[in-house]
Amino acid sequence: FMLNIIIDYPSMLEEMEIVRRTTSPVISPIEPVLNAADTLSLQELVKQVPAADEVIRYAVMLVSMTRPDSRFAPDFVKKYIQWGAGPRACQYLVLGSKARTILSGRYAVSFDDIDALAPLVLRHRIITTFHAEAEGISKNELIAKLLHSVRNCDLAQVS
Repeated sequence: FMLNIIIDYPSMLEEMEIVRRTTSPVISPIEPVLNAADTLSLQELVKQVPAADEVIRYAVMLVSMTRPDSRFAPDFVKKYIQWGAGPRACQYLVLGSKARTILSGRYAVSFDDIDALAPLVLRHRIITTFHAEAEGISKNELIAKLLHSVRNCDLAQVS
């Protein structure tokens, strides 16, 4: 799965409606929003959004920095992250950013798009160490520190 989206519990009224709809013999009609061709067309549209090499390099560096054995990993990663994100995280950072670009009415992916998608893409792809758990350091906090670190590194190192 591409994104880790945190969804809170429904309100009591919403939950009552869920129970009513799923435990009664009345079946609500379901209308498709998109068909398969529409879905494929939208996926192709997203892929056509340009992402500059600098933005891709930024995404690759960010993901590389999550890996404790990477030469780019900051010291806090070596202490608090046991297993970092793989190449799929880079792909999904860029694809998600392209979709965000379209939804924002823009024509090219920005560093801000990568930053906005980072918690959603990385949160379930990194495994923290016992030290992080013992010190109460969340994955979101580590991702925020990684974003600060990647903004201050030399992206020319990615080649």
